[in-house]
Amino acid sequence: MSKKVALVTGGGRGIGFGICEKLAADGFNLVLSGRSDASKVADSVAELERLGADVLYCSGDVSSADDRAAMLAEIKDYFGRLDVLVNNAGVAPQVRADILEATEDSFEWIMKINLQGPYFLTQACANWMIEQKRSDDSFEACIINIGSISATVVSPNRGDYCISKAGLGMMSSLFAARLGEFAIPVYEIRPGIIKTDMTAGVTEKYDNLIFNTELLVEKRWGVPEDIGKLAAAMARGDMPYASGQVIYVDGGLTMNRL
Repeated sequence: MSKKVALVTGGGRGIGFGICEKLAADGFNLVLSGRSDASKVADSVAELERLGADVLYCSGDVSSADDRAAMLAEIKDYFGRLDVLVNNAGVAPQVRADILEATEDSFEWIMKINLQGPYFLTQACANWMIEQKRSDDSFEACIINIGSISATVVSPNRGDYCISKAGLGMMSSLFAARLGEFAIPVYEIRPGIIKTDMTAGVTEKYDNLIFNTELLVEKRWGVPEDIGKLAAAMARGDMPYASGQVIYVDGGLTMNRL
């Protein structure tokens, strides 16, 4: 039996790479996608291969319909199957702007990458998964969306990002409902404060909040491995009867407390 294949957008670094490491250790072959040239993720690919995965890197922009189509064609040609989609790629605002001053250009750029791209990539992958299910009833697939606590936690200086993640939450629910008849579960993970290059510019701010306030129940930075462990459990099928669920990985940040 051939190994299952997982596509992880933005899988070459940060949370995406943390997910890929756990999937590789669990015996998955991997497709990583990103906007960078393959040379920029060569070390990541080598590490995943060391863990036993056959790795395909597809260079492209998830917001581009042509790039998405080319990526899926490449996966079909190389692996001939797709069992897991992890929508992880995303961007933060290039400038954190008050919502009274934010620009339409920033809004459109973020929406295309964080929401429109994942929406239509999921549509395409879901249809391929349905085809595989119809030809082999034993085929098992799932879709995992990496959202953010920003879907519900308000940041008025990056409203476009918050709205994109709120939209991703509804997207998760929509696809979970639609794909139920095909037994393809859809899950969403909402990370909190995770130590990646995306948060590197605000390290001092979050260090203070994490260690000097009562913001978190678990007083530490989250790390990509925290997300990877949960995503791997979902991909393995360890969460049956739970399609459509949202799981927060945020150190207790969003838990209601007195």
